Amino acid sequence: MNAALRLTVLVTLIGVAGAVSVAVQEPVPALRDARQQLIDSLNRVAGAHLEERRRAVAAITTKGAAERRQAAVRQKLLNAIGGLPDRRGKPSVKTFGTVEADGFRVERLAYESLPGFWVTANVYVPTAGSGPFPAIVVAPGHGAGGKNENWSWGGNFARSGIIVLAYDPIGQGERLQYVDTGKNASYVGNPTGEHGMANIGPMLIGETVARYMVNDAMRGVDYLSGRPDVDDERIGAFGCSGGGTATAYFAALDERVKAAASACYITSFRALLPSATGVQEAEQSLPRFLSDGLDFADWVEAAAPRPYAIVSTQDDMFPFDGARQTYEEAKRVYGLLGAADRLLWITGPGGHGNLGPVSREILAFFTRHLEGANAPATFTPLRLERREQLLVTSTGQVASSLGGETVHSLNRERAQLLMAAQPRIENSRALEQLQRRLRTDVRALTGAAVQPDRVRRPIFTVTTEQRPGYRLDTVAIASDDDMTVSGFVAFPNATGKHPATILMAAQPRETRLAEGGELDRLARAGRVVVALEPRPTPPGTESIKSPYLGGFNLLSLRAFLVGKTIVGLRIDDALRAVNWLSGHDAVSGDIAIRGDGPHGLVALHAAVLDDRIRSVSARHALTSYRMILDQPGHRNVSEVMIPDVLRHYDVGDLLLATAPRRAEMIGPVDAAGVPVGEAALRMALAHVIESEGKLEALRQEAPRLTIAIEATATPAP
Repeated sequence: MNAALRLTVLVTLIGVAGAVSVAVQEPVPALRDARQQLIDSLNRVAGAHLEERRRAVAAITTKGAAERRQAAVRQKLLNAIGGLPDRRGKPSVKTFGTVEADGFRVERLAYESLPGFWVTANVYVPTAGSGPFPAIVVAPGHGAGGKNENWSWGGNFARSGIIVLAYDPIGQGERLQYVDTGKNASYVGNPTGEHGMANIGPMLIGETVARYMVNDAMRGVDYLSGRPDVDDERIGAFGCSGGGTATAYFAALDERVKAAASACYITSFRALLPSATGVQEAEQSLPRFLSDGLDFADWVEAAAPRPYAIVSTQDDMFPFDGARQTYEEAKRVYGLLGAADRLLWITGPGGHGNLGPVSREILAFFTRHLEGANAPATFTPLRLERREQLLVTSTGQVASSLGGETVHSLNRERAQLLMAAQPRIENSRALEQLQRRLRTDVRALTGAAVQPDRVRRPIFTVTTEQRPGYRLDTVAIASDDDMTVSGFVAFPNATGKHPATILMAAQPRETRLAEGGELDRLARAGRVVVALEPRPTPPGTESIKSPYLGGFNLLSLRAFLVGKTIVGLRIDDALRAVNWLSGHDAVSGDIAIRGDGPHGLVALHAAVLDDRIRSVSARHALTSYRMILDQPGHRNVSEVMIPDVLRHYDVGDLLLATAPRRAEMIGPVDAAGVPVGEAALRMALAHVIESEGKLEALRQEAPRLTIAIEATATPAP
């Protein structure tokens, strides 16, 4: 193996294919936007899961059945966020002075939700009365201001005799996780970008950033419960938008929350997924949430029979009709539990976050359920004059003042306890065990469903042209549902059976079809070539939450909801191509697959699942999923994300499992897309190098695995 680890220098020559005549050969299904095809298909999968859930909920007609489902759902919700950290004792607190205001004061402090993980917060305390007072944990929306956005709410609640803990969520206010110290701002972008980046690492070990967000709120209750001026039997939760999400999760999972109002978040996935909004946020799109039989209503119903207000605006980006669906279902469940009068739907005009018209109703909801007051509430809008008044830290950021842990550092430490051990393979039996385990794990984790067989899905020829030495067909390959995958098939002119190669890469057509390019070279050498344009091509224009997350972030979140992954969908397309080739009269049994960039991992996964693939090449692919854990500044890894993967396997394990077939990894990159050096490569794949050496000695064969560092050069035109 060591002899095969070498430095390869490749020179890329790019030419232009000459003009050729084309002709339509047969009818082909209408070609739609590839991304929209995939979104529509995933929505149909989601719809099937939601229909199954609807039938299950409709069958609940007694209090006992409702309580049994509620208990099961709470556990599913807990599993969905990745569980919760252990909470022990009261959190440590640092205080930073107070701000006096009309009818209340604001205490500036930070508390530890985990050791070294500081949560900056403001506590609004009434100046009238002696307490103990009821309290509310208030979470802000996904704005950069964090806790500052709740000045008006904090002041009004405090004037009404309720203490408020307003805190900065992860990635907002003074708690940026990815700080550009020169600018004292996030280098990954807005709060949703921060959340998306922070979510990647936990997902690799089967958890989510929501785990840390819910824990922050729970530790806030732990802090409030230790204050002598707080009645810990009268604690509520409130938030709008992203804060509505935090409130819904928190209230469902913490029974100490005695009343909750979630604003401008609650809808239904049946309404949300086909809307222009679609999926929005990392913590709002939990892996397998829909395939596990859950929907928005479960967050509400898990809190029953405690008082709950769903707050909706009629023109919200979270569809109003979806909120109606959830309210109607939850109302029936609350009724079965004898608490129909404790669920309220507060509605008002306007768009997302327009709570002004319903602010008095929200205030009245909390004063009624936390104070027992039935008098009409008075809400007076308050304006924060200077942001600096509410800052806790001297620099405006925990990272540059208090220091301590981040989600990245906490997750990296936690991963050491949860990641699967890297296998050292010493004999053929151990190799066979690894191969069997990976075939099961790959399908379970990626959602890949196509089996190796001779069932050939249709390939529709769109155009055909004759080139020197081969014929090139432009094709549409039938895929999942009514989708098609675009591509090209090259057939050598010579008669007889030929070896075949599947090429997977995200390249412009002119590059893929260029004279002297990979397809042209292989076809002229006598191979049948299938060049797939992997779904979705082009990547589309969904909202990019951060340039670091890239254009596949939201699409991958949508796939995760139904237990799918982009990697798994592409594996299925690759295996369909293998099925088609293995049954073709012009193809011999020698089938190879090559994937470039993110498609390199697709090629490796496909080769593990289908031993008809006799050789596999991954070029410029991610060296190791572990590198994502080690590099907080990763880029564009959403496209290759597989939730929970590192608790089962890593890229090196896939390489091992392809034995004894030929395999190569050329020009591997790190989590930022930067080519790795030899030292980093040897460290990341040490178990592969060690195992391959032992297997080669056992077989007494030449190395079958090539791992090569690549230096590329492009000559002048």
